[in-house]
Amino acid sequence: MARALALSPRLLLMDEPLAALDLKRRQEILPYLERLHAELDIPVLYVSHSPDEVARLADHIVVLDEGRAVAAGPLTDTLARIDLPIHLGEDAGVVLDAVVAERDAQWHLARVEFAGGSLWVRDGGHVLGQAVRVRILARDVSIALEKMKGISIQNCLPAQVDRVAPDTHPALALLRLQVGASPLLARLTKRAAVELALVPGKPVWVQIKAVALIG
Repeated sequence: MARALALSPRLLLMDEPLAALDLKRRQEILPYLERLHAELDIPVLYVSHSPDEVARLADHIVVLDEGRAVAAGPLTDTLARIDLPIHLGEDAGVVLDAVVAERDAQWHLARVEFAGGSLWVRDGGHVLGQAVRVRILARDVSIALEKMKGISIQNCLPAQVDRVAPDTHPALALLRLQVGASPLLARLTKRAAVELALVPGKPVWVQIKAVALIG
């Protein structure tokens, strides 16, 4: 990588640079790639099969299926599509741009604001006002018709059902929701979707069980 940068390229191609590394080494190197992405004044074309790497590094993505481009667009919008022929399975979810707005030193939590509300996440040591990304997987989002009380889930936001589509298993459905100006995905059984009468336009409450702070 250093040799490539020494040549002052107009474009940098990274073809699965972390594929041969174990998880621990990948986690060590990813922050350096983030800095490289932030500080380089040239386009970087990053090829990867890893949703985690894409979520942390990409701004714009192109989805390929058998060598054919089936979707392209900003990271947030493209990951939130539920009509793509490529399914990420357990990794289906969205990435949202956010800003650290508050830190709770007592409970080691941070509140981040995004275009749709705010979320409490584990404090990663970021300074107030710092731009971050949050990743929310569809499996960590549940749906309620009313705001629930007396539950352990800390993040509960009003939303609206945008679209309902079949998931990879015939028992499951994948929902795209709008939380303010931001998209969100939720995975649930088709039976639950029918029992709750979840159709486009219906107002609901989303309960977010886990939020990963990345970047």
